Amino acid sequence: MEPLTDLFANAQQWLFEALVQPLVFAMGLGGWLEDAFTATGWLLVGLLQIAAMLLLIGPLQRMWPVEPVTDRRAIRTDILYTLVHRLGLFRLALFFTLEPWMDNLFGWLRVEGLSTWHLDGLWPGVTDLAWVSFVLYLLVFDFADYCIHRGQHRFQWWWNLHALHHSQRQMTMWSDNRNHLLDDLLRDAILVVLAQLIGVGPGQFVAIVALTQLSENFHHANLRLWFGRVGERLWVSPRFHRRHHSIGIGHESAGRNSLGGVNFGVLLPWWDMLFRTADFTVRYDPTGIRDQVEPGPRGVRDYGHGFWRQQWLGVLRLVGRA
Repeated sequence: MEPLTDLFANAQQWLFEALVQPLVFAMGLGGWLEDAFTATGWLLVGLLQIAAMLLLIGPLQRMWPVEPVTDRRAIRTDILYTLVHRLGLFRLALFFTLEPWMDNLFGWLRVEGLSTWHLDGLWPGVTDLAWVSFVLYLLVFDFADYCIHRGQHRFQWWWNLHALHHSQRQMTMWSDNRNHLLDDLLRDAILVVLAQLIGVGPGQFVAIVALTQLSENFHHANLRLWFGRVGERLWVSPRFHRRHHSIGIGHESAGRNSLGGVNFGVLLPWWDMLFRTADFTVRYDPTGIRDQVEPGPRGVRDYGHGFWRQQWLGVLRLVGRA
């Protein structure tokens, strides 16, 4: 049987030659073929992820839902967020804005003698085995994601952006990418810098991102599922992550308008267990933010319904004008 890596490479080559390459030439961008080929790989990953969501996670949601679907408009907006990210539109924007700056920065660091440290060279003969190095990199990136997530709930300015993600009252498998674009930009910049510093290979980086994203789609699903007493402590479940989104629990530590929360783990609950932020209570509470349902001095807060309205309100919250 042909290895999965070869199957993916052949599919990437076919998609590039059949669709992307003609489009690049038609736009007069023939000098960007190498970058377009890389982008084709990300596009293929996104298409495979969407297929897995529709064929696997979607049926599970319909079989064992936590709650009935009552707000399809909110779900349609989340689908738009997912398409923007998984079909490469957000990554394309980063390519023309953030990536040139990052390339210049790391080029300058190498000129100054600061070379990349390769984590897979930690123990020659062991950590340079493909599966061992993949696990090592996965652990490092998952811990970084945990720290980033803690920061999103720790600093008020960052929470003002991240709150958009928590404002979804109708959580589904599409809710993972419901983020403010500035929030995504900051997170991706941190992870790209980390990838450069520890020397993760492009193929492994793509695999780690793909696994993380698809797992997060599963975690956000409208799915009444937990992994049992042992399994809950091995991998983040939909139940575990829903607790993180529960009103007044997942995003607060000391009551109304406080910051903090529980269950920040992205793939592994180990970091929550280590830093005492884990909540393994088996409950499926309503999701959202307290100020959406409990009126304050100015009433309930509006986080917006459409894509651009949500982005604009996030900017206003960031500058203290919302």
